[in-house]
Amino acid sequence: MTQDRSATRQVGVAVIGFGWMGQVHARAYSRLLQHYPGAPLQPRLVAVADPEPSRRDLAVNAYGFEVAYADWAEVIARDDVAVVSVTGPNYVHAEIGVAVAKAGKHLWVEKPVGRHLADTTDVVDAVRSAGVRSAVGFNYRNVPAVALARDLITQGRLGRVETVTVRLLSDYAAHPDGMLSWRFDPALAGTGVIGDLSSHGLDLARYVVGPVAGEISEVVADLATFITERPQPLDPAAPRSTTLAGGPPGPVGNEDHVSALLRFAGGARGVLESSRVAVGEQCTYGIEVHGDRGAVAWDFRRMGELRMCGVGPDGAFQDVAWHTRYVAPGDGELGAFQPGAGVAMGFDDLKVVEAERLLRSVAQQRPIGATVEDALATARTADALLRSAAERRWVSV
Repeated sequence: MTQDRSATRQVGVAVIGFGWMGQVHARAYSRLLQHYPGAPLQPRLVAVADPEPSRRDLAVNAYGFEVAYADWAEVIARDDVAVVSVTGPNYVHAEIGVAVAKAGKHLWVEKPVGRHLADTTDVVDAVRSAGVRSAVGFNYRNVPAVALARDLITQGRLGRVETVTVRLLSDYAAHPDGMLSWRFDPALAGTGVIGDLSSHGLDLARYVVGPVAGEISEVVADLATFITERPQPLDPAAPRSTTLAGGPPGPVGNEDHVSALLRFAGGARGVLESSRVAVGEQCTYGIEVHGDRGAVAWDFRRMGELRMCGVGPDGAFQDVAWHTRYVAPGDGELGAFQPGAGVAMGFDDLKVVEAERLLRSVAQQRPIGATVEDALATARTADALLRSAAERRWVSV
């Protein structure tokens, strides 16, 4: 049977910054109707902005964008662009995000939304003032197993939430000869691993247990920079993992590692650990929640699985074993991507979910999915982590 497309209308979209993440956004827009054929809006790939000519050529020739610019302001000025993805480095997020909102365009911006709390606040204020819709790249909350964990917790299947553990460990900066890119400069990146990885962990914790445990209310944190200097870049456009053993050294200005204790408004306790220099770890991202009647745990590397303990119908919770539940259609958004349990989704799929929620929010004129308001809550917690480490004490969020 032919799908009735009469209710779907086109919306012009643009991407600013066409590196890896910009390309992920473009693929998400292109695939949206394949997974959500009843979507009210059909993305039309109108424009790209990127200072690198080869990326502009790629956007037009391989991705099908109609036009590419070196200057992002030309994208925002177009009347046929209604939705803009901002996927450049941290230091452009606030300036471009504010400009997008002031131009009356809907905004999809990657995390962290700016270098620090002030940047994020500027973007949030602009979005509120303009009345546009927004989305933020907290993609891990879109995982079906994460959605299932949240549902179980909200339904009371774990009982009272007692502890939440979030770990985000990576080795992308573990080599001491990795070049001194913008990521290690506070003036350009703001924080280090806090903005890059911990922001995801804080959002996961809020999303999964927030409905019953409340917001994170207090933190105490310890930061460390283990690799204190790196070779300065010979090629500023080189990938972040490039090793430049012969380059002149320069100082690393932000943190490699953070460990923190969290207190939630409802009484639960949490542990957060993030590192960008953890040898042997690649995308070791996950969350574990213990209640007084059960527990759940999720690992990004096994995206389609949720480990569960004590949440069965018999109500047993002591001396019971963990078991693995493969997500199935009906858990989160899996049904839009795979036909049965045990068939895994991938990272790019999570961005399709993000795109669908943003465009549905545009069509329905209400927030759906992670928005800049969620980014603001996370930025406030990140700011409290920094203050706690500097002042060596518990800090209220």
